[in-house]
Amino acid sequence: MSLLQLSGVTASYGASQALFGVDLEVGEGEVVALMGRNGMGKTTSVKAICRMIGAGGTLTFDGHDLHSLPSHKVAGLGVGLVPEGRRCFRDLTVRENLLSAARPGDWTLGSVAEMFPRLGERSGQRAASLSGGEQQMLAIGRALMTNPRLLILDEATEGLAPLIRAEIWEVVARLKRDTGLAILVIDKSISELRRVSDRAVVLERGRTVWSGAMEALGSEVLERYVGV
Repeated sequence: MSLLQLSGVTASYGASQALFGVDLEVGEGEVVALMGRNGMGKTTSVKAICRMIGAGGTLTFDGHDLHSLPSHKVAGLGVGLVPEGRRCFRDLTVRENLLSAARPGDWTLGSVAEMFPRLGERSGQRAASLSGGEQQMLAIGRALMTNPRLLILDEATEGLAPLIRAEIWEVVARLKRDTGLAILVIDKSISELRRVSDRAVVLERGRTVWSGAMEALGSEVLERYVGV
């Protein structure tokens, strides 16, 4: 049974329609790559899931219809979001950022610090004083502190130095290997997506144009829809 299911999802920004029919499923413990060129509807799909934008079509999480729920209720069901652009609380400390999202479960200040030792070392520092890579670690740690069943990573490695990107990807691989966490990941690194993802869904102009096992994603589809 799918944990997250989108079928025929549509969405608009005012009079401008952005999604015309997105079909997407993520199963328990599965890592799914959401792919496509810039502006094709990936982040809008995430906003629809998290109820940051109104949407039509089927949109369910663990059997719950998401249409009538506000964003905080969706998070309470177990959807953890690492948004594009990090969006840490700049004037709060690392510890305060993490505690602001804390819900009961296995992910605690200690387990997040074990995953990201630098966050433990900088627990008392304001988020604004962290490097871009450290802020991204904090954004991921904050999402984990909600103890989600589904983690959504929206361009989590964008703009980071190669060593930090590698560290983030290793964290994704560890989460897949060591936890039962389902992950929906948006990124431009095809090689890393291939390494960690079970399946891929490709969007073009707000529609799902391809979905299947990651090993079945060929160069023709990538060249046509992703630009690789």
